[in-house]
Amino acid sequence: MAREPLLERLRRRVLLADGGTGTFIQGRAWDVERDFLGHENCSEILNRTRPDFVAGLHRAYLEAGADCIETNTFGANHVVLGEFGLAGETRALNREAAAIARAEADRLSTPDWPRYVLGSMGPGTRLPSLGQIDYDALEASYREQALGLVEGGVDALLLETHQDLLTVKAAINGARAARVELGREAVPILVSVTVEATGTLLVGSDIGAALVSIAAMGVDGIGLNCATGPAEMAEHVRFLCARWPGPVSVMPNAGLPILVEGETRYPLTPEELALWQGRFVEEDGVNLIGGCCGTTPEHIARLRAMLDARSDPAPRPRRVEPEPAVASLYTAVPLRQENAVFAIGERCNANGSKRFRELLAAEDWDGLVGIAREQEREGSHALDVCVAYVGRDEARDMAELVSRLRAQVTVPLVLDSTDPAVLETALKLLGGKSVINSINFEDGEDRPAEILRLARRFGAAVIALTIDEAGMAKSVEDKLRIAERLHAFAVDRHGLPEEDLFFDPLTFTICTGMEDDREHAVHTLEAIERLAERFPRCQILLGLSNVSFGLRPAARHVLNSVFLHHAQQRGMTAAIIHVSKIAPLHRIPEALREAAEDLIFNRWRDGADPLGRFIALFEEAQEEEQAQRAAPASVEERLRRRIVDGDRRGLEDDLEEALQRHDPVQIINEILLDGMREVGELFGAGRMQLPFVLQSAETMKAAVRYLEPRMPRVEGAQKGTLVLATVKGDVHDIGKNLVDIILTNNGYKVVNLGIKKPIQEIIEAAERHRADAVGMSGLLVKSTVIMKENLEEMRRRGLDIPVLLGGAALTRRYVEEDCRRAYTRPDRVHYAKDAFAGLRLMERICAERRAEG
Repeated sequence: MAREPLLERLRRRVLLADGGTGTFIQGRAWDVERDFLGHENCSEILNRTRPDFVAGLHRAYLEAGADCIETNTFGANHVVLGEFGLAGETRALNREAAAIARAEADRLSTPDWPRYVLGSMGPGTRLPSLGQIDYDALEASYREQALGLVEGGVDALLLETHQDLLTVKAAINGARAARVELGREAVPILVSVTVEATGTLLVGSDIGAALVSIAAMGVDGIGLNCATGPAEMAEHVRFLCARWPGPVSVMPNAGLPILVEGETRYPLTPEELALWQGRFVEEDGVNLIGGCCGTTPEHIARLRAMLDARSDPAPRPRRVEPEPAVASLYTAVPLRQENAVFAIGERCNANGSKRFRELLAAEDWDGLVGIAREQEREGSHALDVCVAYVGRDEARDMAELVSRLRAQVTVPLVLDSTDPAVLETALKLLGGKSVINSINFEDGEDRPAEILRLARRFGAAVIALTIDEAGMAKSVEDKLRIAERLHAFAVDRHGLPEEDLFFDPLTFTICTGMEDDREHAVHTLEAIERLAERFPRCQILLGLSNVSFGLRPAARHVLNSVFLHHAQQRGMTAAIIHVSKIAPLHRIPEALREAAEDLIFNRWRDGADPLGRFIALFEEAQEEEQAQRAAPASVEERLRRRIVDGDRRGLEDDLEEALQRHDPVQIINEILLDGMREVGELFGAGRMQLPFVLQSAETMKAAVRYLEPRMPRVEGAQKGTLVLATVKGDVHDIGKNLVDIILTNNGYKVVNLGIKKPIQEIIEAAERHRADAVGMSGLLVKSTVIMKENLEEMRRRGLDIPVLLGGAALTRRYVEEDCRRAYTRPDRVHYAKDAFAGLRLMERICAERRAEG
């Protein structure tokens, strides 16, 4: 009987998978020698010794109402079976297991109710990101497992309970290889990861990193299973459904396990599981539900009843606009930064950094990692890594360095090499979504084709330079012509997603004095603008410092900074730069800025050469003297200026002087916060890059730390408790920490959770500390959306605790109109304009609570 393909049915109906296989097996008494052939805990051997039991297991879940059953092959890959001496049986055991499940599914299928078999492929026992197994061995192991499953007749391959994104890549590629070998490329690949109670996968990946990395591999479905119950999964389910357009699966445990009289129990009843899964279906738009550890046929029967009671069996439509991003093993980074370019640190490059080259020659790996970590601290969103050095083994050096960087920096890597073999070596070490730098047509199309195949295989973005067989494009027309060819080649022919293609239209030095070089910057800016219009979904990148080659460092820093601003205004989205050597426009003296712009745009004033005029401005001055403006006379203005400039030198002396005239609260509220307000305005206007915002924040923190011991502290009983956190996806904490200090010094208990906190953790802390209110902070515009989502989740949980919202991107109108509508008690959502407004709100909240008794 022909079945409707699984993916088509998932689009038309919410489907139900089975429950816990392990739970079912562990609930029986076994003769280890007879049933397991002495291989205790090797459940997969039951497919051969007790096919009757395995068939009964599948039948129980099918009779309970499951649309899909999973094969008893969770650990049946070559590596795991090898631990039992059964590696040689891998393909056969998987084929036998799939055949058992296939027979039971077919027996209960009808034309109106087809049943499906999912080939279970678990995470194994060794994690490649921790160096416990190499990539090639893992991919080969999963290939062999997938061969048996597909031969046995599965409808899809389900990679489940995965905890390491590099394992996921190996399993996907192994499964793909098996499909091709058997001519069954249409068999879908579904991936389900396990988020621990800590909020991350076992190796530390957050759900954003998992989604970006797995989606880049071109799978058919993504989901969650195991580790926790549905309550702990809720936030992650919502995240996936809001950002992944394909099918989403959710298979939680029957709650968090508890120990009862020495035995593990799962507390969630079938009715409670059905309530949660009903919410995931109706509110989030989940396509496939089921159960994991602790769930039984009774749980599945209740889920069947819940689904059958729906008036419309179809999944709830989801409007999803995926956000272009790359990812390290740990976290995702959007390619479109808010009021900033995607900054790629340039100093982990043997071609461009003398210090890096010297450390590489000395094989000082710790020193090389130190350079990477410096760039991360400076605010780089990703790191360009190039170890090509004459006389050295590039592939070996890349492997040595990347294996260290993947564990010691949290930002994604840009793999910079012209050798596909070197790129492949690096990609086999990285679980996240990397960027490959780069492809071009200088030697034809063979090498870029090979690199693009690697990008598709490992889920990487690609930088494409406007170079062809005739050389590097310098005119606007040539840059656009080659970009058109690159787009057709990478996107149309090789299937690279548009958002993963970075155009580098190239910039060349304008500092030679030769007439042919004077218009390079103008041509590049015009090309950027036209590329942004022609390919709005693609990224546009420059190796920025090329424009200033030949100048002294001080002049290069100014010219690079001004050129960056204009390139960003024209549509550039990314740049390879030295972040700490870029200055925001407001810090560059007007005369220098104008001279730099004259040089960039080749503007001659009164017949004077703009290059000569620009160079002359630097001949007598040191970089620092040119960059700094005259210090203001008043200490109040000096302090405000320090905050805006992120300048901590001499800060304590100025604070001491200010304390002679003002109390600490006045200094914070009337002087320092005024500086931070200007920082926010500059950031919002695009005149200050994010790294400089962070420098200002660090200066503000240092000032507040110095003033805190001098602030009056209210003694006596605590007035109330506030749980405070920066919301998920946001790392900015200056405002939050200031609220902490102000409230603590006024007699309140503040539970400061830190940055990037998911709502589950905030709720748990509020309940644990019996908080009077919750405070959520964030600087970015996207953080305001997350705040609203958090309020919606709190409403779903039936919470009505007062909530304070604060952050530079928030407005009173947004809080009082949009956010309030999302909450259980709209009157309990408050806009905290600053820390002192937060203090007044807490005073009012706690007074109202006392009045209520």
